[in-house]
Amino acid sequence: MEKRNSIKNNDAHAFGLKPTIVFDTYWKFAVERQNIFYNKIHKESLLTNDVILQEYKFTNVYRVLDRVSQYLISDVIYRHDNDPRNILFRILLFKIFNKIETWDYLEHELDGISYDSFDFDRYDNVLTSLLDNKVSIYSAAYIMASAKSRYGQRRKHQNHLLMIEEMIEDGLAEKLMRSKDMKEGYELMLCYPSIGTFLAYQLITDINYSEITNYSEMEFVKAGPGAIEGIQKCFSDIGNKSYEDIIRYVTNTQEYHFQRLDLNFSYLNKRKLRLIDCQNIFCEVAKYSRVAHPEFSGLNGRKRIKQKYKPKSKEIQYCFPNKWNLEI
Repeated sequence: MEKRNSIKNNDAHAFGLKPTIVFDTYWKFAVERQNIFYNKIHKESLLTNDVILQEYKFTNVYRVLDRVSQYLISDVIYRHDNDPRNILFRILLFKIFNKIETWDYLEHELDGISYDSFDFDRYDNVLTSLLDNKVSIYSAAYIMASAKSRYGQRRKHQNHLLMIEEMIEDGLAEKLMRSKDMKEGYELMLCYPSIGTFLAYQLITDINYSEITNYSEMEFVKAGPGAIEGIQKCFSDIGNKSYEDIIRYVTNTQEYHFQRLDLNFSYLNKRKLRLIDCQNIFCEVAKYSRVAHPEFSGLNGRKRIKQKYKPKSKEIQYCFPNKWNLEI
């Protein structure tokens, strides 16, 4: 009787939600996208039979597995010294541009990146040289506001360099080290120009890969625009629940839903999906359903997926934050 009641209580209807067919697709997508990850690891010739996943690009189910996150951990956070200010400076500099090629060029031209040797003019000159050669220095993953009203510089990257300098000089590293939980860290990020709610959550998650903080990834979540679109496609009615409530619900009931749909999800060495991962899956399912379920238009009415899947030639040597004690 206890088991039956437990299963019933995990049901979406019991939580006050009205799921659509896209909600089942959410879990099926998670399983198949994770299978692709392991098929790549095992060098399988066929990654998936799913024609949508064959054609279009989707991020990994676990955020930490994506190429940019892996680079952040292996080449930005843990490669250099352990001074918190230098670590935070590197994280912020890398993530504001969020582009591996930009970081590589900066590191090569500056012979290393550290706040101890930061000089605005040197960094500005390197980035300006890329722009003058028509090279994009920002990733298209999210749009960064310019912060020109605060710093008054002509070019966006100049304002962002000054913003990062202000964050370090403001003692942000020390404040984060004293913060008691992820929500407090998130709120510290929001104090600075150009840092909106979605970016603040992403940045505090990235910082938490380092030793500066030691938050649980189950402490706090913030739904981004893509996740909100995915949630609206997965549920016709969410009642009085917030988008964050729903992300927490699916995270806490993941095993029930995989079992309910008779799905075998390949966990990351027994590590369950965290809030940030389930938030991300909603975003990816919002895109996936444009093709799989075009009758669900979502917030912006987009009907196609822009990015096609292109295999990367360079293999990733997967690594994780030291405090996770995780290997694959």
